[in-house]
Amino acid sequence: MDRLLEATYRVEQQHFWWKGLRGFARPLVADALSGRPDPRILDCGCGTGANLVMLGEFGRASGFDVTFRGLELAHEYGQRRVAQASITAMPFGHDAFDLVTAFDVLYSLTEEQETAGLAEILRVLKPGGTLIVNVAALRILRGNHSLFGAEVRRSTRRRLRRLLSKAGFRVTRLTYSNALLFPLMLTVRIGQRMMGLATPEEAGTDVVIPPAPLNGLLTLLLRIEARALRVVDMPIGSSLLCVARKD
Repeated sequence: MDRLLEATYRVEQQHFWWKGLRGFARPLVADALSGRPDPRILDCGCGTGANLVMLGEFGRASGFDVTFRGLELAHEYGQRRVAQASITAMPFGHDAFDLVTAFDVLYSLTEEQETAGLAEILRVLKPGGTLIVNVAALRILRGNHSLFGAEVRRSTRRRLRRLLSKAGFRVTRLTYSNALLFPLMLTVRIGQRMMGLATPEEAGTDVVIPPAPLNGLLTLLLRIEARALRVVDMPIGSSLLCVARKD
């Protein structure tokens, strides 16, 4: 996990995928916190802390990560409201946060941990608070990065909706994302499986910024998709983005 965090830290400010994720999430965060004075935000599995920087634009953002290395990297981003903890046992009080985010966390948990983690999120959310979740989607897209990221599963829209509803949330928005990149990603991931997936150590070598013209083109495509996502849901994609409420 430390290797994953360090590789992410090296590229996430310029890499099309991480820029795309923040572009998708930012309008959802703004909508969730509209009209809430001095909102409190919690990022589960905050990793390097880069998303805390974005969340801090909207309120008082805190985060936690299971790894100490993640907290060290978060400090490099100037983030100090961070703790080392597990999503299954959060060191926060009941009804403490207006918004909780979990970006690419649930897919690395066992089903038991997933259930416990969602129960904890429900506990720390204020009544009427919002949860924003991003997870890897569609098993057909499993590839080398799945191994490097300790991916346990890739979800479908139906599974994620059922999971959150069972946990006590009301799903208000559920869409695929990275739809414009789906054909490219499908081709690459099928090719990786046909050639034989890399070991977790080898898989980390693909966490690099593509050549500038390609990275720029893919960033532009995701920026266009982010605008479209403000009004329509995507029918397919490599990730699932969900907004749910605690009633």
